[in-house]
Amino acid sequence: MSQRDEILKELIKKIAGEFVQKESNYTSLITITDVSLAERGKRSSIFFTVLPEEKEEAVLDFLKRKRSDFREYFKTKARMRALPYFDFNIDKGEKNRQHIDEISRNM
Repeated sequence: MSQRDEILKELIKKIAGEFVQKESNYTSLITITDVSLAERGKRSSIFFTVLPEEKEEAVLDFLKRKRSDFREYFKTKARMRALPYFDFNIDKGEKNRQHIDEISRNM
């Protein structure tokens, strides 16, 4: 991955975190954990975790509804000519890592 892609990923992660903090209703803790880029930066998947886990689907629905609002917010914070298409996804990898940590603690 190029240095430009790494910088873009970190920028998206930072701005997504700010947006979620601003827009959420504080009934759950939403953490932006990772960003992946595809199609040379034209598509971006933003991964997140939620506590309590029972709120994951509600948060996913909320963030998917807010994609266009996030795009407008991102446009005001990042001076870019061509913005990527943004999508939000639950970070299953982080959930699996936490589960493995829990199992190893119980051994």
